[in-house]
Amino acid sequence: MYRSEIGWSTTYTDLPSCFLIFLPLINTIDMALQEEFEKQGNWLFKRRSFLPLLIVIIGGGWYVFLLNHNIALIHHWWVDFLFLCVGFLGLGIRIFTVGFTPKGTSGRNTGTGQIAEQLNTAGIYSMVRHPLYLGNFFMWLAPVLLLTDVWFTLFFCAFYWIYYERIIFAEEQFLRKKFGEGYVDWASKTPAFFPKFSLFKKADLQFSLKNVLQREYNGFFGLVFTMTLFRMVGFVVSTKQLYLDKPWIIIFSIALGIFLLLKTLKKFTKTLTVEGR
Repeated sequence: MYRSEIGWSTTYTDLPSCFLIFLPLINTIDMALQEEFEKQGNWLFKRRSFLPLLIVIIGGGWYVFLLNHNIALIHHWWVDFLFLCVGFLGLGIRIFTVGFTPKGTSGRNTGTGQIAEQLNTAGIYSMVRHPLYLGNFFMWLAPVLLLTDVWFTLFFCAFYWIYYERIIFAEEQFLRKKFGEGYVDWASKTPAFFPKFSLFKKADLQFSLKNVLQREYNGFFGLVFTMTLFRMVGFVVSTKQLYLDKPWIIIFSIALGIFLLLKTLKKFTKTLTVEGR
């Protein structure tokens, strides 16, 4: 039994014949593992919005520890801005994904579980099967890099992989059951997480900026807010004063203004509404 790119696969051709009597037991264990992975994945899928909160709590506590022991230092404002740009790279991946996708796919649904009205195979989905999770990785990597701690960065990468491996498994089981051979054919040639640019195929729909603005402003502000909060915590712990340097006040103020504007437009108008998106 081995884990393939599109799920669990089992082969027994290389087993000695004396082991074949254990095939029923092996198959039972195989199915039990698949069911357990899918169960865990569905449970985590409905709660995946809590992952950023976990990163903030754990990362914030570790950052305070490093500062108190003079292991971490407060960087120049532009260094943390470079880390913020890593997060913007992830946001850009999400924007490229959301901007070309139709309604009923690439959603934020959590409480209702898996939803997919059609299978995305064009645009960024022609290069990678889970572009939103790839974008999330870079967005959440940004505040982790601010700590400049190699061990915590490795911990985050391992944690993210384990957390999302279950979610991806459950999601792909759902898609396999719903779309059958169409999904299997696409998944067999499309990488799960690391894009293969040579596979790119133009999206069927035009890019919708309005769809991006109404769906991604929370993530944009959450990223800037988290980075600003960590920087402010650094000053408070190091100088014992509530302080934030001017460049980051400007960055945060611009982000807050954009957030409030888009939130108001979405809540009280139909300016950002796009039919079929």
